[in-house]
Amino acid sequence: MPNTIRVNSIRDTFSLCDGPGLRTVVFLQGCKFHCKGCHNKSTWNPCGGTAYKIEQLASILRQKCFNKKLTITGGEPLLQKEEVLELCRQLKDFDLCLYTGYELDDVPKEILEYLRFVKTGLFDQSKVTSLMPFVGSTNQKFLEVKHA
Repeated sequence: MPNTIRVNSIRDTFSLCDGPGLRTVVFLQGCKFHCKGCHNKSTWNPCGGTAYKIEQLASILRQKCFNKKLTITGGEPLLQKEEVLELCRQLKDFDLCLYTGYELDDVPKEILEYLRFVKTGLFDQSKVTSLMPFVGSTNQKFLEVKHA
């Protein structure tokens, strides 16, 4: 089981653009995609940010996120997939959303089991849109995860 997770920042002022409802957003550290026009360049360096014990981060998020609506983004969260899985396990009673540059088939099923929503696909500056909720470009998909 992983012990620490690298975090760039936590936005606890509640976002309306990172998934349905008022959401707390945790920005994880590290990204290999480096999309042109990225708004989160400070998350790219995998050694940046702050290392938290996963239990400590879960505790902080429980205190800050009173409505239990949390979006996990980055950077690219799946570069820390074992850590994200453990964080999801510890917050299994939360309404969880994951923003990833990967496609749905590349999101580990073990993580999908804990998610209510997932945004997939790389940001493409040539396909920027403000007409589709919760995505930055038209090639991205925002999906509600269906559980059996």
